[in-house]
Amino acid sequence: MTQDMKEIFGRPGGSLAAKVRTLAPSMTRSMQRVAEAVAGDPAGCAALTVTGLAELTGTSEATVVRTARLLGYPGYRDLRLALAGLAAQQQSGRAPAITTDIAVDDSLADVVTKLAYEEQQTLADTAAGLDTAQLGAAVTALAGARRTDVYGIGASGLVAQDLTQKLLRIGLIAHAHSDPHLAVTNAVQLRSGDVALAITHSGSTGDVIEPLRVAFEHGATTVAITGRPDSPVTQYADHVLTTSTSRESELRPAAMSSRTSQLLVVDCLFVGVAQRTYETAAPALAASYEALAHRHRTNPR
Repeated sequence: MTQDMKEIFGRPGGSLAAKVRTLAPSMTRSMQRVAEAVAGDPAGCAALTVTGLAELTGTSEATVVRTARLLGYPGYRDLRLALAGLAAQQQSGRAPAITTDIAVDDSLADVVTKLAYEEQQTLADTAAGLDTAQLGAAVTALAGARRTDVYGIGASGLVAQDLTQKLLRIGLIAHAHSDPHLAVTNAVQLRSGDVALAITHSGSTGDVIEPLRVAFEHGATTVAITGRPDSPVTQYADHVLTTSTSRESELRPAAMSSRTSQLLVVDCLFVGVAQRTYETAAPALAASYEALAHRHRTNPR
């Protein structure tokens, strides 16, 4: 992504900006030029025909239409309507966005403010771009699974552990795998009726893709949580849940921001599964609370 796009996409802009931030890495350079134009000047672009926008960006009409479709619009006309609505929002007098670039000499108060804003934006973008049909299909698979294996490395491994602990507390069988060898040897045992779930922000982590591929080939239902909807991991996923692609800086690597959006998706999956299995999930959750209650009581002196 170019520096111009990073600066443009750092501003608030509703669901359209969320889509652009998520999909820009998968665009060609010519499509990125169209995205830069519509994100930087929605009012001006809304007034242009498809030919006019193609001429403005030095691309073709076909590229403009492909960009509109990649952003989720049936055609350029629908994108123009969205741009007009975004322009109206920007002209309504809202306060400018807080920059999320953290400098080494920022005060802790500034760090808190900037990080809080970035976390809010990441969560909003992920929620706006989450496909609820894919989410529902993944929930159905998890709720009825004989067993669920979850793969994740590094920060994504922490998210994998979070999901499995949640599922275990409502009486489901789930395992988190961060060791790639154990992940593959366990994936070989999966079959139809089981679920394998891969968590990878880049979508290209080999140690996560390999066990998902093995599970896929053995008939398990496969799910990928990734920030790249066209990444290699998705070719082995029956269901893809896309997270927001947040801005990365020297002091805030992608692992930090991606974990926030991944945890939101995990919470959505867990609540959905708990709803589907409420008759068994509620008693199991209550039992787990009771089993740990004595550890949280203050012992009288």
